[in-house]
Amino acid sequence: MAAILLAQVGSYRSSSPDHQAAKILIAHAGSLSPKKLSAAHIAEINEYLEKGSFTTATRYEYASVVKRHLRTLWEYHGAPKLDQLINHHVRPKPRNVTARTAEIDALLVAAPDHLRLMILLCLDLAIRSGTAGNLAPKHYDEQDETLTFTTKCDEHLNLPVTEEIRELIEQCDMDRGVPFVRQLCQREKEKGIHGGTPIRDDGPTQTFGVQFRALKEKIGITRKLTFHDLRRTAAVGMYNETHDIREVQGLLGHKNMLSTVWYLDHELHQVSRARLELIKSKRKERIA
Repeated sequence: MAAILLAQVGSYRSSSPDHQAAKILIAHAGSLSPKKLSAAHIAEINEYLEKGSFTTATRYEYASVVKRHLRTLWEYHGAPKLDQLINHHVRPKPRNVTARTAEIDALLVAAPDHLRLMILLCLDLAIRSGTAGNLAPKHYDEQDETLTFTTKCDEHLNLPVTEEIRELIEQCDMDRGVPFVRQLCQREKEKGIHGGTPIRDDGPTQTFGVQFRALKEKIGITRKLTFHDLRRTAAVGMYNETHDIREVQGLLGHKNMLSTVWYLDHELHQVSRARLELIKSKRKERIA
């Protein structure tokens, strides 16, 4: 069964839910043929998911994908139908926090250049913080003023930079392989400037999150607001401007449209009578 599962998830990264769910099945029954899967194996998997140190979202996602793998094994490889035995996990509500205009303005004014670049990469281009902190000269086309990189979902994105981002990037040395944010941080370090928490030149990108929290405290933002919330702010802003969910999907670099909808799952909009009448009139025109 291990060979079948690995073949199914071969195109996914090892950190993807599909790959991780396959590893869970392999760990508990990978040496067996699909026909020998039993309810006892599913009970072990349920216990592993329940007792493992997973977040609510991760547990829900892994359980859902394990179910899908089990259905595939049943439909195509002769396994007994066992997907219904995977315990039900409540899907977590989407985090719908976005940054307010006043918060954004205050952050950009108070942030040193390296943190300002991190904020703008997340806020203007909706780039994940882990990716933003590692973008380097090799990812930047000076002539086209675009950033080209691969997302965690293996999607290749090519995004034009905004004017503010371009000005910060152009302060960096394009002949060095060091990421832009780190180059700016190193320059500030030489001048005795930092964003509240000094970091090593080769420190982990998570440390920028520590600096971001210190910056928020400094300017009086008390609610939880993360780099990822800035990415969500960009997605919501794009949708409000274009009303085109495909364009938002392209900005976020999602393979799955459901992931994009998750980002936009904020609040219900009031439906107008005029809109309903317009839809009805167009339906009558088509019938006529």
